Amino acid sequence: DVQLQASGGGLVQAGGSLRLSCAASGFAFDDYVIAWFRQAPGKERERVSCISSRDGFTDYRDSVKGRFTISSDNAKNTVYLQMNSLKPEDTAVYYCASASLLRGLCPIEYDYWGQGTLVTVSS
Repeated sequence: DVQLQASGGGLVQAGGSLRLSCAASGFAFDDYVIAWFRQAPGKERERVSCISSRDGFTDYRDSVKGRFTISSDNAKNTVYLQMNSLKPEDTAVYYCASASLLRGLCPIEYDYWGQGTLVTVSS
């Protein structure tokens, strides 16, 4: 079975850091792009970042550039999202998702989704 297990959320003060993890299983990790999405209360889901573990391609939404870093440990089939200088507006449920590379690098549609992990940033 395909599984994406997100973890690492929590409560942090503004300016603090958290590292999210997404452990993947049940599919060929190198053949997929892994992305992090987030959804804040009352807002639409948005993609935060994505990575192709095969070639290291990464992409970030403008609001997190310079603060968040996505990385991949292919030996562990795990993708990380290091979040620094967190702001209250980063508060959301964060989800990881995977998409076949056949859809392209950082595509719009994703094949598999994990459960969310809540990140709360207090001011």
